[in-house]
Amino acid sequence: MSDLTKERKVTIGSYIALAFAIVFFSGLLQSNEWYGVFDFTTLNGAFGQVAHNVTETENGVQAATTSFRGVGGSGARDGFIFALTLIPTVMFALGMINVLEHYGALDAARKLLSPLLRPLMGIPGNSGLALIASLQSTDAGAAMTRQLKDEGHLTKRETDVFTMFQFTAGAAIVNFFSSGAVLFTLTLMDGSLAVTSSIGLAVAVMFLFKFVGANLFRVYLNITEGKEDKTPKQDQTNTQQETA
Repeated sequence: MSDLTKERKVTIGSYIALAFAIVFFSGLLQSNEWYGVFDFTTLNGAFGQVAHNVTETENGVQAATTSFRGVGGSGARDGFIFALTLIPTVMFALGMINVLEHYGALDAARKLLSPLLRPLMGIPGNSGLALIASLQSTDAGAAMTRQLKDEGHLTKRETDVFTMFQFTAGAAIVNFFSSGAVLFTLTLMDGSLAVTSSIGLAVAVMFLFKFVGANLFRVYLNITEGKEDKTPKQDQTNTQQETA
């Protein structure tokens, strides 16, 4: 990402790059159709399956499969293999965010989202892409947040609050629609729905409490550590970046 002291004008191209980034990381185009090439999760793909158990039955030989991580692992070795599975996602996310930043997506996000995210969570608008990515992939959200922190776009306090937002209902969109949404199709013996609320209400509650969790953590930090101390120079730099 570019240096904080470098100011760039937000152009129509910046807004186009931001719009593409929102669609790309949101999961709206996740599909096996041709338009799936514009979706992060689709392009990120999945590991193939390997056989871990073969049994002979009356119907012939049957093989049970699993990911290359295997089953039954534990300890540091299993943790190391799990960490390896994160590398493609993290590298891909960081590569995409650098390309999008080159075309001004972060500048446009900062200008548009700072008036919204500052009051809601006390974080700058250029964290908007990481927020969107975290709704689909915890790995991508974490990697992008780390890069924002390392390059000075987020302070330690802002990083902590933003991390709490992501930690609450992590990867909410993907996890909910891939597993939780099936609950809304269950019926009772009399044919009525087992869950009477709507999917939209469930999603709204998740998003609400993601913001609630982040702000509760802000209150906790203010009580235990006091309000974040910023020098006038830092305040001026942040203001210039958010209003550029």
